[in-house]
Amino acid sequence: MTIATFLISDIAEPLSVCQVASLYGAVASEKIRYFRSMADKKRTEIDWQDVRIFLALARHGSLSAAARTLSVNHGTIARRLHSLEESVGEKLVERRADGYVLTPAGAQALEAASVMEQAARILGRGLMGGAPSGLVRINAPPALSSGFLTSRLATVVSRHSKIDIELAADHRSVSLERHEADVAIRFGKPEDGDVLARPLVTAGYGFYGTDDACRSVEAGADPVFIGFDEADAYLPEATWMARHFPRGRLAFRVADQFAQSMAARSGAGLALLPHYIGRSDPLLRICDLGPVPASKDIFLLTRRRDRDDRTIRVALDEIVAIFQQESDIFN
Repeated sequence: MTIATFLISDIAEPLSVCQVASLYGAVASEKIRYFRSMADKKRTEIDWQDVRIFLALARHGSLSAAARTLSVNHGTIARRLHSLEESVGEKLVERRADGYVLTPAGAQALEAASVMEQAARILGRGLMGGAPSGLVRINAPPALSSGFLTSRLATVVSRHSKIDIELAADHRSVSLERHEADVAIRFGKPEDGDVLARPLVTAGYGFYGTDDACRSVEAGADPVFIGFDEADAYLPEATWMARHFPRGRLAFRVADQFAQSMAARSGAGLALLPHYIGRSDPLLRICDLGPVPASKDIFLLTRRRDRDDRTIRVALDEIVAIFQQESDIFN
């Protein structure tokens, strides 16, 4: 028996077609509301561990990277993600050939999850006797990390026993908005994003080599260079070298400028280095080959919403002091 037949048979007087249609629509609406209600009941409370998994996947873009970051297996990542999607009732990520990307709902969820993470971090820090505490993740270019920051930032943890520092090096610009780091140190001021950018120093460049290598070139020998490998040939210093020394011999290639300074001190050739690396190595001296790349401003970046986070603020103050104390080696 159809719904319309049932309705007609249950009423003493016959109904018009319009009345039957109206009643049928009312029953259909009730069914829709019922199923929506059942779907809502299937949703569960948000599990913070699910949120942590989602944050890692959103930031790293792959199961493998997220699993390594959290020290869990792929199955845990997939299971937790599915659990969170069930809880919020939305698809949060899509799998593509080059990894996972956020859906529009996932982008909104990332913003909310990041706020949850920040609140959890602040809460945890607030329970440590009032002193700033917790992990601060700092990202900087490889050469700046290895050639300047590592040895100096490591002393921060001795002065602030409850603060932990994670220093990551990457040529690419990590996203503070996606919470890939708490603090970033970058060449050049960002053009967009809800971040605070504070100028630190201006970094200049020069050609550096051992005394023997420099004297050889100064006596008229053709310079032999140390530079970037093919994977990093897109970097500004590498493209500058290709334009100004198109016929120059590149005898040794390596991924970052601190490693290039290590090759230069062994006598392999001359390296185009920022002054903060070249001047810090007593086995190297500057060699005048004419023009060098323009100096670059270095900026300290953090999220605007973190300006009142005591632990991050301590880290920022320490970084500023480090650069101010040794600003003379940069230009």
